Amino acid sequence: METVIVYSQTLFIFLLLCFSSLVSYFLFFKKPKGNFDLLPSPPAFPIIGHFHLLLAARIHMSFQKISSKYGPLLHLRIFNVPVILISSPAIAYEIFRAQDINISSRGVAAIDESLAFGSAGFVHAPYGDYWKFMKKLIVTKVLGPKAMEQSRSVRNEELELFYKTLLDKAMKKESVDFFEEAVRLVNNTLCTMTMGRSCSVENNEAGRVMELVAELATLSKKFLLGKMLRNIFEKLGISPFKKKIMDVSRRFEELLDKIILEHEEKPEDTEGKDFMDLLLADSRDENAEYKITKKHIKSLFTELFLGATDTSSTSTQWVMAEIINNPKIFQRVREEIDSVVGKTRLIQETDLPNLPYLEAVIKEALRLHPSVPFLVREFRDECTIGGFYVPNKTTLVVNVYAMMRDTDFWEDPDEFKPERFLASSRKEEDVKERFFNYIPFGSGRRKCPGSNLGSIFIGTVIGMMVQCFDWEIKGGKVKMEDAPGRLFLTMAHPLRCTPLPRTLNPLPTSH
Repeated sequence: METVIVYSQTLFIFLLLCFSSLVSYFLFFKKPKGNFDLLPSPPAFPIIGHFHLLLAARIHMSFQKISSKYGPLLHLRIFNVPVILISSPAIAYEIFRAQDINISSRGVAAIDESLAFGSAGFVHAPYGDYWKFMKKLIVTKVLGPKAMEQSRSVRNEELELFYKTLLDKAMKKESVDFFEEAVRLVNNTLCTMTMGRSCSVENNEAGRVMELVAELATLSKKFLLGKMLRNIFEKLGISPFKKKIMDVSRRFEELLDKIILEHEEKPEDTEGKDFMDLLLADSRDENAEYKITKKHIKSLFTELFLGATDTSSTSTQWVMAEIINNPKIFQRVREEIDSVVGKTRLIQETDLPNLPYLEAVIKEALRLHPSVPFLVREFRDECTIGGFYVPNKTTLVVNVYAMMRDTDFWEDPDEFKPERFLASSRKEEDVKERFFNYIPFGSGRRKCPGSNLGSIFIGTVIGMMVQCFDWEIKGGKVKMEDAPGRLFLTMAHPLRCTPLPRTLNPLPTSH
């Protein structure tokens, strides 16, 4: 009898092991369909494949290192998720040229219910009627030429207020946290442009928005993991990042619910309708081109705050850090501004087209420090890349960081040399641009629609800070390391400087 029991237990354990192995095979180890063996692929760990790359402190640098060793077109495997990694401007150009519609989706959302990382917004929505409708609304009502012209006075007023804030700090000999001040400026500008008012000081709305944006940015790496491994997590019945992401989402929703209520309760007025008013009107319109809900509206505004605030603020900080570390470049920017704008009024965005060196400085800083170091897309349909078959639903990762430091396209790629972007330094038309060696705002249909607004914002803020102040920094040099553990390229050491005013009398915005 005991022999039978032992035999039964042994058989049960053996069958359990067989079943576990079979489950592991289908969940983790089974190769995706498609002739991926033809594509170059670096050595991988059993079961997890190249998952360890996503756990690295700086994912973009891990991707760059592996591409420099094994090639610019690679097949990676994250458990059983197939990934194509591109680190070549020429290959990226060919993919976007031939497969732009095919790669215009970002795949399934990490957590559908989330405002920031769900599919109800604009950034992570599938490519289709809803996405096209929202893009048209955003471009025509907020970011188009007519809308930008109408909101120019808002940006000028916010810039002037920011200038006076810095001047007050300079008089008190207080240091300035560049990122914190830039976030506040972007938030107020964006709120006024889209919702008709700045963030409320009395209710500390600005502080709450800054706090929530910072938390969302910190969660962005977990979002990527959750997105790429969603199918595996679902099969295992777990959702390791959902609780934290949904907590931030809930708090953002509470803030937006209050703002929406304010808009719904204000008197009907045909004049001065802001973007929020227009979206709410569309949500009530039964004959609208696309029926949107309040969830769509709240998701869109969450993405606007996260995208515009974090990327513009971090980019401004990187640009300022580079020119503070290069006094000769700082002085050349100032001389250009003085010659074009003068010393009796504040720089305005209409001056930017006449400041080519300032533009070159900003472009060079964005080349070295793109706010989003790599793009993530998904192939909707099967296709061929470089003669290799790629199945549908394969993830595409374009390493923008590596492409903008490619030695085949850039001389001294790790050096800060704004002159490379001046027309006078180019021997011929820069055909390299079409090979995607410079895409800090992405490319194709999913290119950031706010790239023009971002460039204007960075240009006027940097221009004002160079025009109006000298800057003292403790130690005399800015540390340029980027922070680990984030998808956005953020400075590891917050930039803090003390402004020294060139004049004690505030400059007006015009003569």
